[in-house]
Amino acid sequence: MKKKIAFVVQRYGLEVNGGSELSCRLIAEKLKEKYDIDILTTKALDYVTWGNHYEAGIEDINGVTVRRFETEFPRNQKQFSKCTEEIFRKANRTIYDELEWMKAQGPASFTLIDYLKNHNDQYDKVIFFTYLYFTTYFGLQQLPEKSILVPTAHDEPYIYFSLFKPFFHLPRNIVFLTEEEKNFVHRTFHNQYIPNEVAGLGIDVPESYFSEEEFREKFNVHDPFIIYVGRIDESKGCKELFEYFLNYKKQSDNNIKLVLIGKNVMDIPKHSDIIHLGFVSDEEKFGAIAASELLVMPSKYESFSMAVLEGMYLNKPVLVNGDCEVLVGHCNRGNAGLYYTDFDEFHYCLDLIVNNTNIAHALGTNGHQYVINNYSWNKIEELFIKAIESI
Repeated sequence: MKKKIAFVVQRYGLEVNGGSELSCRLIAEKLKEKYDIDILTTKALDYVTWGNHYEAGIEDINGVTVRRFETEFPRNQKQFSKCTEEIFRKANRTIYDELEWMKAQGPASFTLIDYLKNHNDQYDKVIFFTYLYFTTYFGLQQLPEKSILVPTAHDEPYIYFSLFKPFFHLPRNIVFLTEEEKNFVHRTFHNQYIPNEVAGLGIDVPESYFSEEEFREKFNVHDPFIIYVGRIDESKGCKELFEYFLNYKKQSDNNIKLVLIGKNVMDIPKHSDIIHLGFVSDEEKFGAIAASELLVMPSKYESFSMAVLEGMYLNKPVLVNGDCEVLVGHCNRGNAGLYYTDFDEFHYCLDLIVNNTNIAHALGTNGHQYVINNYSWNKIEELFIKAIESI
């Protein structure tokens, strides 16, 4: 009889393309042949409000049972922003202030937490994705003795809240995505004694995707371009990326464009050299990456970055924010990209790659081999199975 495993994650669905949520879905689908898997999640699709979008309480997605629970308190973004500002301004904030912030952070689903508490005996192990959210913070405390935490942690202000100090000592096993994440969590919480694995994620590339010609024809992009893939958000470094790119264009006489793929939650400058394609299919996305000069990732706060590894897999050099240890680690271990910490470095690195075919080719070739060597699904599955079986 298969062991029954629950995955707890804030959102889940084919339309959900957030990093940790997608990671959860891919891993659950890879493990479904070995384990009987339930996904415990909310009815939210939108991470800004956590409003109840999905109607079905139970559904099957790619052979995995998904149990959805109401978000009792959808988030008001203005009120949440005010709450966040106040808690950072409050020098003498208490644990109660932080707990109120966690409730506002959401997605606040007390029915999901009650389900975990009342169905504890049904599950052999429970895997929680992302330390930051209500569902993980309160859910893991219901059955820590069965818990595996995939924290997707990075150096950001929230992780220093006092409520997380005991939390990171509760899981029976922790699965990190990178060595940098592991080192950061151990350095911050001194929980090295908890068994752990560094598993990462496998990279899924469609068997066929758009050729460069097909991509350029469909989207009318005929000049050379660099590409950003992900949520277009100030917290992802996109505001700085726009500023740097437009300053670069003022100082350069080339015709390179910046192509953006992903949902925007901030205003995008109206400029002929910035092209926003919105949400596209995987076949279109990989065709776009393959047609680009390089993939840029401006975020300071990444715990893994599938987009960077997808770019590497497709033999593209990457240009990343040098303030992100995880991204710098990928570049250095793979000898596959460059990184910047200010505009001058951004300008120099971008010029170096787009104007030197040999350097771009070498970085791209190195990156492809780095992904092949480290992020095959067979290896990732083995490490998750080891974590499940070792508790």
